[in-house]
Amino acid sequence: MLGELARAAPLALVFALPVAVVGGLLLHRMRRRSITAAMTTLALVPLAAALGGVVGVSGLMYTPQLVGTIAVCVVVGLVTVPTAWWLGSRFARDALWQREASAAELETVRRAETARRELVAWMSHDLRSPLAGIRGMTDALAEGVVREPAEVADYLARIRRESDRMACMVEDLFQLSRATSAGLSLRLVPVALGELVSDAVATDAPAAEAAGVRIDAEDPDAWPVVPGSDAELTRAIRNLLTNAIRHTPAGERVVLSGGVREGRAWLRVQDGCGGIPEEDLDRVFDVGFRGSTARTPGEGPGAGLGLAIARAIAEAHGGSLEVRNHGPGCLFELQLPGARAEPAPSRAAAQA
Repeated sequence: MLGELARAAPLALVFALPVAVVGGLLLHRMRRRSITAAMTTLALVPLAAALGGVVGVSGLMYTPQLVGTIAVCVVVGLVTVPTAWWLGSRFARDALWQREASAAELETVRRAETARRELVAWMSHDLRSPLAGIRGMTDALAEGVVREPAEVADYLARIRRESDRMACMVEDLFQLSRATSAGLSLRLVPVALGELVSDAVATDAPAAEAAGVRIDAEDPDAWPVVPGSDAELTRAIRNLLTNAIRHTPAGERVVLSGGVREGRAWLRVQDGCGGIPEEDLDRVFDVGFRGSTARTPGEGPGAGLGLAIARAIAEAHGGSLEVRNHGPGCLFELQLPGARAEPAPSRAAAQA
């Protein structure tokens, strides 16, 4: 028996080795082109090498043992080759998905880093201006350059305004950080969208009147009730309303409407800004983005993060915030899940 094995081994090696080498080269080429083809080749090469060795040992003679071996190799091939092809297809799809996911993740990281740099640059500029003004006015007061009571009072009022504006910027940054925090925990209670909007309209009415803008809320008493955080949703709605008033020309109006669609509440804020360039629509909620007409430090308080904060709050509630050009300007639509039409309890009862 050992003698037969010693004689058969060299013959098997002579016939099997070339097949294995050719298969290895073919596998090397296939792995760069198709994972499915590479897996199929990987299943075929051992079978072909084994078959070549058996044929070599048989001396290229027809024998019952050779027929049986060939039959076994064929049966094994019928099982392993389709399996290898199926596994290769699965691996190829997974690899493609991972490449696409990695590319999307890299793009997200790139956009976030760009937004971070823009935000830091703009915040540095916006904070530098009021700080320089405050320093100049305090120096003038300290050195006695300004002495008249009326001038001193004017300087103090200007210092207060600049301090308030800087405080608003810092507050915006804090709220954005809080709204986008993975650990943010919201205490959800039934709240009426109409009530939140009425409060926001009452708060922003003086600013709208000063800007010559009319605010119209269409039948807010009929708007739905949603599970939400009263304070957070109020901030989101106020940010949308403040943004609409700021960009609507005098003599125009801001229209708010609400309703329910497929179990989700919707709140729309229509302004009269004239529309947003199409290339900017996808970026209006980006942190630090201000569009082609960048806001200057004198255009109002805050850090220009209102829309980013509003979207973050919407998403923290399981909802969404989108924008599109519509009519005389832009239409912002806030959607929230869990809408119902029955009356909400009073705020005092909800907070008890």
